Amino acid sequence: MGFIKFRFIDGLDIVVVTLIIYYFLSFIKGTKAIQMIIGLLSLLLLGLFADFFKLETLSFITKGFSAVWIIVFVILFQPELRNALARIGRTKIGKFFTKEKNVIMDELVSALFTLSKNKHGCIIAIERDTPLKSYMDTGRIIEAKLSSELITTIFSPHSSLHDGAVVIKEDTIVAAACILPLSEKSLNTTIGTRHRAALGLSEETDALCIIVSEETGKISFATGGNLTMNIPENELKSRLLKELG
Repeated sequence: MGFIKFRFIDGLDIVVVTLIIYYFLSFIKGTKAIQMIIGLLSLLLLGLFADFFKLETLSFITKGFSAVWIIVFVILFQPELRNALARIGRTKIGKFFTKEKNVIMDELVSALFTLSKNKHGCIIAIERDTPLKSYMDTGRIIEAKLSSELITTIFSPHSSLHDGAVVIKEDTIVAAACILPLSEKSLNTTIGTRHRAALGLSEETDALCIIVSEETGKISFATGGNLTMNIPENELKSRLLKELG
């Protein structure tokens, strides 16, 4: 019996499959999908157990499930698969085709400058990889294209929607007046509810939260469980591009 030949293409095959598994796990890290994967693996082990001990009925049931596992997989992981494709679209290749990105960024920066100048408090959550649907559902669904005028109108003191958070997904304002979880960190007593809510969301998701202080008009970021206060206006756009790029 001769040795099995290991070709270069075999090594490439292993590397590609490893990268696919790694990036898929990175997509679902911190989401409920990891629990569903554990459930699917449990069913797989149950099927192996049934085959090993010749449990005919149990084996029949698990094999019946395996026949439709691809459809089940797509249904269960639809949000994660959608986010994975969206992340690919945010790579350098995808960005080449994203002509409106700078326009949308300019609209957001313009709105923040106006709110800051008028000292109109605001909190904006921008969805990245972790879905924010559960937080969107706590507010009023807007589903309108992002514009400076719409954001400043929502956060006008006379607006019925100004007290909550606006949630943005890609180039769309999905919802307003959303309720976010408050951080339980020990913070300076001067830190207000908006900052604490933004920090709380950043602790639970990978969202970028932007806050404008009603008292000072200063702009702050909350991301990854950290709060960066008083972003200079001349650095705002570059920092947004860095965070969302």
